Amino acid sequence: MVGLETKTPSSNFIKNIVIEDLEAGKVQEIVTRFPPEPNGYLHIGHAKSIVLNFELADEFKGRTNLRFDDTNPVKEDVEYVESIKQDVAWLGYQWDGLFFASDYFEQMYDRAVLLIRKGLAYVDDQTPDQIRESRGTLTSPGQESPYRNRTVDENLDLFTRMRNGEFADGEKVLRAKIDMASPNVNLRDPIIYRVLHAHHHNTGDKWCIYPMYTFAHPLEDAIEGVTHSICTLEFEDQRPFYDWVIRECEMPATPHQYEFARLNLTNTVMSKRKLKLLVDEKVVDGWDDPRMPTISGLRRKGYTPEAIRAFCREIGVARSYGIVDERMLEHFIREDLKLKALRTMAVLQPLKVVITNYPEGQTEWLDIENNAENPEMGHRKIPFSREIYIESDDFMETPPPKYFRLFPGNEVRLKGAYFIKCEEVIKDADGKVAELRCTYDPETRSGSGFTGRKVKGTLHWVDANHAVPAKFRLYEPLIAEDDEDDSQSFLERINPNSLQVQEGFVEPGMKEAAGGDKFQLFRHGYFNVDPKDSTPDAPVFNRIVSLKSSFEV
Repeated sequence: MVGLETKTPSSNFIKNIVIEDLEAGKVQEIVTRFPPEPNGYLHIGHAKSIVLNFELADEFKGRTNLRFDDTNPVKEDVEYVESIKQDVAWLGYQWDGLFFASDYFEQMYDRAVLLIRKGLAYVDDQTPDQIRESRGTLTSPGQESPYRNRTVDENLDLFTRMRNGEFADGEKVLRAKIDMASPNVNLRDPIIYRVLHAHHHNTGDKWCIYPMYTFAHPLEDAIEGVTHSICTLEFEDQRPFYDWVIRECEMPATPHQYEFARLNLTNTVMSKRKLKLLVDEKVVDGWDDPRMPTISGLRRKGYTPEAIRAFCREIGVARSYGIVDERMLEHFIREDLKLKALRTMAVLQPLKVVITNYPEGQTEWLDIENNAENPEMGHRKIPFSREIYIESDDFMETPPPKYFRLFPGNEVRLKGAYFIKCEEVIKDADGKVAELRCTYDPETRSGSGFTGRKVKGTLHWVDANHAVPAKFRLYEPLIAEDDEDDSQSFLERINPNSLQVQEGFVEPGMKEAAGGDKFQLFRHGYFNVDPKDSTPDAPVFNRIVSLKSSFEV
């Protein structure tokens, strides 16, 4: 297994390209960029790109820009800009330059004018549907627009008037003039500008025409001097247009685009559109709901940047499509927390136990290790008195064979405390078990040197007189099947058990826990104190991951 802070991924063909380019003198300094569109929050798939771009440049002493591709004001918002900046910084990276596509709108306009003057762009009056229908198919060529042969002067005039706001949305577009018979549909006169009367988060109302992403993106890379423009495989067919834009717009720098396979996780929604739908339809509690695979959701759930970075390095960078088991991500958070998280006790489904032979009114404070795997974390004191809580499923009135927990007449060890024996079962009016009456053996206290008889069962517990009431949120995947199946409506496939809330108790020391503190609760898993909903008097714990998995790296 790769160490959590080892910066060498399992495979990275792009790194090999960088090495070759440097050795051949093709580039002098590596410049990469992470270019999100500010139309939603980042998810775990973006983390893979962040780690790749920042660590690749860092390894070769280059630079990485954070650039917002904000060319569609209808879907963009300052909220998304700020969340992206926060996520990148939380993952542990600092950008060398912070830019916006909108910083270059004037330069992009000038390059579009250059294309018109070269006879390589024209204004089209067709509707979006007409343009779509005339582009042809993978097996048949497209049909030329009736406006394709407008004169340069006419196109310049119309494009100027588009900028001046003389036309309604969708009334006219500017298209690149390339080849309507090209086998690559992306070269069949793609739209490069559209009329859009919308307020922009960065430029206000200065513009009413906006460049298309596929036109703006290569220009941004060239303006910033990006050497290796790294994107996912769905942009591979766009690379010829990317190169065409750089060449025909006569950009002084010549970046190159390289594609890698995007991250796909089992049982995980990886579509930003679908994630936004979950938020808009209030299926989840916002973008940072711990069930969301967003970076902010993973952070609120309790994932650490170290675990996410290690996961991204381990999956590597390849060109072949594949699906990663979600248990692999869970493996890395376990590996990160096993030496960091304080071991503590909590009861999620409490059943009261009265120890009848323990002195009334007495409380003793028992010494217990904070983390048996990390002695440096020391010890703590926990209270023990006549009344405690155990998990209700740690008791059975009529147990099956080889049941080693508590049942009438059986003896178990309380973790860090004493042996207790069940003597009596108290039931409520409905016949349900309401309370257990037990006795304890005062000679069997943990750590006292007791070497007598053995018991097979050890139970966790919480002292009833000092316990702090708490809520525990337990999670399952939002989609309980691979998200590639679109045979049903997306919202119809939401897992109704994706969130389950249980109310129980934690040790009194947990009252001091702050939002973001992480603990291993015995038998239940790793938990994070919810940074939004938790208070000292009413702590809320999000389960990050269960304790064990069969997955191995």
